[in-house]
Amino acid sequence: MSKHYGAIAFTDAVVDVQREHGSDGFYGRKRVQGKAAPGVDALTDDEREYLAERDGFYLASVSETGWPYVQFRGGPPGFLRVVDDHTIGWADFRGNLQYITTGNVSGDDRVALIVLDYAQRRRLKIFGHARVVTIADDAALVTSFADPGYDAEVERAVLVTVEAFDWNCQQHITPRFSAAELEPHLAPLRRQLADLQAENARLREGLESGEPAAR
Repeated sequence: MSKHYGAIAFTDAVVDVQREHGSDGFYGRKRVQGKAAPGVDALTDDEREYLAERDGFYLASVSETGWPYVQFRGGPPGFLRVVDDHTIGWADFRGNLQYITTGNVSGDDRVALIVLDYAQRRRLKIFGHARVVTIADDAALVTSFADPGYDAEVERAVLVTVEAFDWNCQQHITPRFSAAELEPHLAPLRRQLADLQAENARLREGLESGEPAAR
């Protein structure tokens, strides 16, 4: 947990519930430390390496009605990038044209991200302030987030100034694996299966011809 995470997440209502369950002492210290520390929390190498490997995350914004809105953002591994010690960003690909998140952050720039690694059961939570950058605003910046090998239209870029983050526990994360993560394990099995099928074919030919099959 970074220094300012508790100061943001542990509101008075949250503290009341923590007190009921006996966790207010531990988390109360985190809250006080965050309020006393100046500035915002810098990302470390751990967060940089983790985010560089991810191919998706969940993004929450707040609407003018006060309702939270959560959506999934996906792309090629590494499309979510660390720009500097305090900023992350990604290419916003053309989707279903609802633009709910884009509209929300124009009125309230506060966002939260949950970035999951299902295979290793890891979870990173991030608080920050989002800024949408269009091609008209900065074409070079938007283009820099594009991946030539990924077939999607980049409509804009989103930059988030990170305020705080927390590595969450792995409890209750069900392991899931992408096709790319499974491929190193499946490829040897495919080769073994192909070898066995070829051997079976040779044995079958030998039986049908009455001659021993060559090995």
